[in-house]
Amino acid sequence: MRVLGIDPGLQTTGFGLVDVEGSHLHYVASGTIRTRDAAQGDLPGRLKIIFDGVREVVGRYEPTVASVEIVFVNVNPQSTLLLGQARGAALAGLVSCQLAVNEYTALQMKKAITGHGLARKEQIQEMVARLLKLPGLPSKDAADALGIAICHAHAGTSFAAVAKAGGTLNRRTHAQFKGGRSY
Repeated sequence: MRVLGIDPGLQTTGFGLVDVEGSHLHYVASGTIRTRDAAQGDLPGRLKIIFDGVREVVGRYEPTVASVEIVFVNVNPQSTLLLGQARGAALAGLVSCQLAVNEYTALQMKKAITGHGLARKEQIQEMVARLLKLPGLPSKDAADALGIAICHAHAGTSFAAVAKAGGTLNRRTHAQFKGGRSY
């Protein structure tokens, strides 16, 4: 299984790919998709860069599954809306390539990588480098994306085992607003 992790951002979207062989993880690639070349007020142009960049990564590395970080609500609602649109562009790019997409919160990723949900960016970078035996630290955005991929590599194995055993995983139905997801 080759997992593509995406850490969405309007200016910088991180991506990271890992191969999963049993319980072993192997680094494939990581990097960022930057929208700084688009004009500051050109939101549609920036979203197109993210969409096209995600599709290019999928075409180049051919992942079998994708995982994306779920956006949290900031203090600034405008920032949250812009980040949500960047995330939507990344998701659209993934599903347009026929990839199954799994979603994880930053808290879930941090717990999977460091063991606690309040880890700093530097701690994520260090643990990702250790887990994947990298010669140096990846950038913060790439490390978060690799962390999301690693999180799915661990959780995906469990999900596959449940599915193979004939079990089902049911989504929560409480705490939902009009049938939407709750985070």
